[in-house]
Amino acid sequence: MFDISFSEILIIAVVALIVIGPERLPKVARTLGHLFGRMQRYVGDVKADISREMQLDELRALQNSMQDAARSIEQTVSKEVSAAESDFKQIADIPAAENAAPVADTNDAASPQPPPGLSASGPESPQLELGLDSKPQKQA
Repeated sequence: MFDISFSEILIIAVVALIVIGPERLPKVARTLGHLFGRMQRYVGDVKADISREMQLDELRALQNSMQDAARSIEQTVSKEVSAAESDFKQIADIPAAENAAPVADTNDAASPQPPPGLSASGPESPQLELGLDSKPQKQA
């Protein structure tokens, strides 16, 4: 890390022994060891925090891209659904316009007539609406 060779460490130890003295040198060395360990832990924590922030930024970018993709899919589906609805409405309006009954007189407005094939109480039978007979006819 500091790129110090063994000979340099030996020279530093001899100078420290002379300056500090043999009685206080173990205590100073222990204190320096603790400080060095704290410094390494602090640097490791800072690196981990930076790494987490980078991952969070990547996750946020991914989240934004996924939200954009979801919005575009939602818009596409909405357009397709509205186009299909308008097509169905157009298809539903065509037979209604072709089969439209003439406008009733104002005298008949009080008692409206049911559409053909329906009685006042509702459809006579589901088979009649479909054009099917309830009993099969015998062929001669």
